[in-house]
Amino acid sequence: MTTPALDAAIGALRDRVGSKKVRSGSTETRLYRRDASNMAGQAGVVVFAESTADVQAAVQVAQRFGIPFLARGSGTGLAGGAVPPDGAIVISTSKMNQIISVDAINRQAWVEPGVLNLDLSNQIAHLGVHFAPDPSSQQTCSIGGNVANNSGGPHCLADGVTSAHILGLEVVLPDGSVVMFGGEEPEPDGLDLRGAFVGSEGMFGVATKICVRLMQNPPDVATMLMEFDSVAEGAQLVSDIIADGIVPAAVEMMDQLCLQAVEAWLHAGLPVDAAAALLIECVGEPGQVSADVARIHELASVRQVTNIRTAADDDERALLWKGRKGAFGAVAQVKPNYYLHDTVVPRARLAEVIEKVYEITNRYGIDVINVFHAGDGNLHPLLVYDAREEGMVEKVHAAGREIVTFSVEVGGVLSGEHGIGLEKRDLMPLMFSEIDLAAQEALRVAFDPNLLANPNKVLPNPATCGDMHQVPEGAWI
Repeated sequence: MTTPALDAAIGALRDRVGSKKVRSGSTETRLYRRDASNMAGQAGVVVFAESTADVQAAVQVAQRFGIPFLARGSGTGLAGGAVPPDGAIVISTSKMNQIISVDAINRQAWVEPGVLNLDLSNQIAHLGVHFAPDPSSQQTCSIGGNVANNSGGPHCLADGVTSAHILGLEVVLPDGSVVMFGGEEPEPDGLDLRGAFVGSEGMFGVATKICVRLMQNPPDVATMLMEFDSVAEGAQLVSDIIADGIVPAAVEMMDQLCLQAVEAWLHAGLPVDAAAALLIECVGEPGQVSADVARIHELASVRQVTNIRTAADDDERALLWKGRKGAFGAVAQVKPNYYLHDTVVPRARLAEVIEKVYEITNRYGIDVINVFHAGDGNLHPLLVYDAREEGMVEKVHAAGREIVTFSVEVGGVLSGEHGIGLEKRDLMPLMFSEIDLAAQEALRVAFDPNLLANPNKVLPNPATCGDMHQVPEGAWI
């Protein structure tokens, strides 16, 4: 359904950026009503921006007619961050996909927001460098989306999440002006607005050019798969390794149901009879890697590890990582739908929280697959279910809320890398006081006084909670 203001805005957009870049048909806008979450809205018009000027024009039109707008990359977000308010202008950055420049000596590159995460690393691999953040969706997620959600990934345990790898940003602010936050200099003058922007989930404007930090490819890599008869023993080993002063590049855990689902799809020889498995990767100079591996073997020997498999070559290593990063897709081997959160809990409470996850899901009669970043306590419990079963969607969401609540109660946080979006917006009071939320709102208003940039996300606002609705996962929409 259109409005006079939206109709006028569509006409203005066609005048400013060209009719070929503007789509307002119901079939076309319907494709942009959701991201990878189970929530949906309805876009009013989609602008396929190809330049900073296109983005600026779209934002200026939004301000002129008082219409909400949001940027969208690949739509792989899991928290509803790219779900449009009804009638919004969706600014697609998928065509802004150029690597502008690469400086291998200073290890930095300028890219457009639509560049895919893995494409960047693949295209600069010959220079011996890579972009460190590596979400499981890295084959399809965009750098702009990584910036919006401050994305992480398995290899961010040692190297840090996206905020540690963004040097500068060209941004179209919500008022339509173009500014530069940060830059190539190590310590730019003024406030760290770059740091404020990364992770702001589209509420502070639209990034149109991004200066990323590049990391040197490690000279040596060792990847181990360790099997355990209990999840608790594997979780305790993670704490033992970190406490011993070793920080591997990645420490990932998969429980038995995850191993079985992935093996049924991948046939990688995963230990389907094990209660859990840890995927641990060490990188660095050969001498340091071999020393770390030897010490991890010693620590594992007192934690009832039943078997240790070390990847013999790059092909086997890639196969193991394909299994870990394909875990979400392998869920279809168990049930057609899944719902997950990404709370972070203290490593010392990891085993306790995992046991609580099993208790909660068992009480609701829901299968759960646990696959997560064990090194930093970033949980990803996948509640797998069939949305066609009566009352199951409600049970899944109730169980999810209990998991999030318990995670916060033990000293954890609401999100590690997926963002707050719509999914956890109304759970923010679990973690933040009214004063905390007011301070965050004040910062948001400083960037966007008219509250048109991706509104109704992150910060709870009871007056606008009805603007979105949830739809069953897997539904045809």
